[in-house]
Amino acid sequence: MSELEAVQGDITRQTTDAIVNAANTSLAAGGGVCGAIHRAAGPDLARACGALGGCPTGSAKITPGFNLGARYVIHAVGPVWQGGTANEAELLASCYRAALTIAGDYRLRSLAFPCISTGIYGYPIAQAAEIAIRTVRAEISHLPGIELVRFVCFNEADLAVYRKLVA
Repeated sequence: MSELEAVQGDITRQTTDAIVNAANTSLAAGGGVCGAIHRAAGPDLARACGALGGCPTGSAKITPGFNLGARYVIHAVGPVWQGGTANEAELLASCYRAALTIAGDYRLRSLAFPCISTGIYGYPIAQAAEIAIRTVRAEISHLPGIELVRFVCFNEADLAVYRKLVA
């Protein structure tokens, strides 16, 4: 049975088998979580991402973790919030499913997710967290090798939302 937990912290300091990057479609270093992961992983991450040819919204791709404590980075592209009228909920759920599928394919036992799409992409935290946790719970029931899914929240307010839903 998989364990779900929510913690406050820095995603780049996680030592799970993989960390998930809240990536953009070009897989380029950006701001927020994505920029922090690229800085911590070092320049080899940008080269590896460049070789992947981008990633559509709702999908995910994997690279090595390079200088991170995690062996891999799964780059999941969530949607930009447009008021809930542009299929954002399905696209957000899809990027979580895609990341978990990759984790299963690579036989990873643990992974850490940030709050995907809630930063500069503007997705409301309560809605995003509900989609994230519902999707992860549904998917990990089919992926018995995954023992731990950690939601790493940058601030206390986000952590409070996730903790209520994980409990």
